[in-house]
Amino acid sequence: MDKKRTCPVCGSNEFIYDPGRGEIVCKVCGYVIEENVVDMGPEWRAFDASQREKRVRVGAPESILLHDKGLSTDIGIDRNLTGLMREKMYRLRKWQSRLRVSDAAERNLAFALSELDRLASNLGLPRHVEEEAARLYREAVKKGLIRGRSIESVIAACVYATCRLLKIPRTLDEIAEVSRVDKKEIGRSFRFIARNLNLTPKKLFVKPTEYVDKFADELGLSERVRKKAVEILEEAYKKGLTSGKSPAGLVAAALYVASLIEGEKRTQREVAEVARVTEVTVRNRYKELVSKLNLKVPIT
Repeated sequence: MDKKRTCPVCGSNEFIYDPGRGEIVCKVCGYVIEENVVDMGPEWRAFDASQREKRVRVGAPESILLHDKGLSTDIGIDRNLTGLMREKMYRLRKWQSRLRVSDAAERNLAFALSELDRLASNLGLPRHVEEEAARLYREAVKKGLIRGRSIESVIAACVYATCRLLKIPRTLDEIAEVSRVDKKEIGRSFRFIARNLNLTPKKLFVKPTEYVDKFADELGLSERVRKKAVEILEEAYKKGLTSGKSPAGLVAAALYVASLIEGEKRTQREVAEVARVTEVTVRNRYKELVSKLNLKVPIT
């Protein structure tokens, strides 16, 4: 209540709000200052089938992860029904499920979003990443970029693009491993989508340092090694050694060098397996970093 407001009878500025009657009453003399006040809070007078009060008045919120955004309805199952009524409800449920996906475009979207859910689950991606990938796919569908390409390759490309946009450390190899299409096809779809959706290299750029913690966790390396690897990568970036190089290969080599310097040696094979690159790549990047940055690596 406004402190400047006073009771016209006794002049008091202390009031009581009665939500049941929708009235504001003077605390001193009981005079009704205002009536029929609208309660802007939640209203819980809703009941389920068993007449128990439930604390919700609406369904689930709109979701971009569902082909119909969750706005359609389902016919529930009532196990108390018998005979002809039970058969009738079964037929109605079947037709309802068919009508939810009524044309080719909706079937495409429903399949793509189920594939997205599978990929996100296998890759351990957070919900906001999954939602952004769904938004990218819907935009690609709207612009007609799906025609002539498999749904699996495009949705995997959208996931990869989203990971790069949101700086989530997931490599193309990791996505290809859980996808049903090969790495080359995903790469082609990614480049096509990036070009047509105006995803510039600046937006998609991911610093190699973003991958350090992920690879270091898998290798069981300490914080000292991680810091040293980040220092090496930052120095390499300043000297232009990262241009045109695979981030995974650079991070693998930096972690390998840092593990040698800090006395927590990991073999080139171990590092290469974690980064999903070849031992030759690790060896080549290792030689470049050591020679160009003048690193003193202990002889093992």
